[in-house]
Amino acid sequence: MFRFIHSSDLHLGKPFGRYPEDVRVRLRQARMASLEVLAERARASGAGHVLLAGDTFDQMTPAPKVIRDALNATGAASDITWLVLPGNHDHANATELWRTFTKDAPPNVTALLTPEPVALSEDVTLLPAPPTERHPGRDLTEWFNDAATGEALRIGLAHGSIRGFSSEDGGASVLSADRAREAGLAYLGLGDWHGQLKISETTWYSGAPEADSFKHDAAATALLVELDGQGVRVTPQPTAALNWRALEIDLTGEETEISLPQDARSDTLMSLTVTGHAGPTLRRKVEADIAQASPDFLWAEATLDALRLIHDTSDLDQIDRHGALRAAADVLAAEAEDTSRTPEERTTARTALSYLFSYVGED
Repeated sequence: MFRFIHSSDLHLGKPFGRYPEDVRVRLRQARMASLEVLAERARASGAGHVLLAGDTFDQMTPAPKVIRDALNATGAASDITWLVLPGNHDHANATELWRTFTKDAPPNVTALLTPEPVALSEDVTLLPAPPTERHPGRDLTEWFNDAATGEALRIGLAHGSIRGFSSEDGGASVLSADRAREAGLAYLGLGDWHGQLKISETTWYSGAPEADSFKHDAAATALLVELDGQGVRVTPQPTAALNWRALEIDLTGEETEISLPQDARSDTLMSLTVTGHAGPTLRRKVEADIAQASPDFLWAEATLDALRLIHDTSDLDQIDRHGALRAAADVLAAEAEDTSRTPEERTTARTALSYLFSYVGED
């Protein structure tokens, strides 16, 4: 039995520019710490190797400290052999990056910079397909078919998008979905798609060990791969320290409150969308509940643009029975329901009316 951990797309040094500095620090720290987590998953499962299928670094020229921290983390796990494939963000022609990496790499860490077989054991050979530019425009795994490896089990490692399947961010190359079968691979490990994805029994995207967006619903994992010469067994291994939660709450008008995640808020980034319809009292309470809970999360955003405001005359009386405010409320209420207006205009009117209710509530 040969066991290894397959991971990819750590994007060490990713700037996360849309977030506040304290959040960016946590996100970058979690990604660097994922190297230690991968080592722990390898030890716990009896795997001696970790294979990183590209985009270990987010840029062609990461800060020297990012490279050194990565080498220190992998070097500290000296009982694990690390095989690091370039991706499209850190392709093999990122000369200064890989020169520094190979010069300072500890003995248990190898950069896979050339397409040639690498012996992992007497019975297992790795076939890497390192991208040499961001968009090679060809299938870099074609050489696997004719690679001479004797009787060894063959593992492929590549970074890019499967034909007919969209890439995460452009992709390094377009890969054949049948490469494992065509090249006699026991397993083909892929990077580029940041969520775990099974293409076939023998071809998998591992996904990133830490999420970097709300795009993928499942928690981030790595893959434990076990080969015995008869077949392959792939088992997801939890790796995420931070949670990315994209929530949609649809209100029917009957609710009296909304339910937000209660656990691990300080380690959770939340993107909340509220839809449906609500009266002014519930709308104000929803807004207040979100404002009260948001600071408990590592980061939170909420969108209520699609929440339709329902009201009647008694609700408008809360704003004013007469006068300029009531006249403005009547106009906005009419515009919000006027089907001759564009959806954007009706949404603007509903939002403005909601603000009027909120101002009255504050008073």
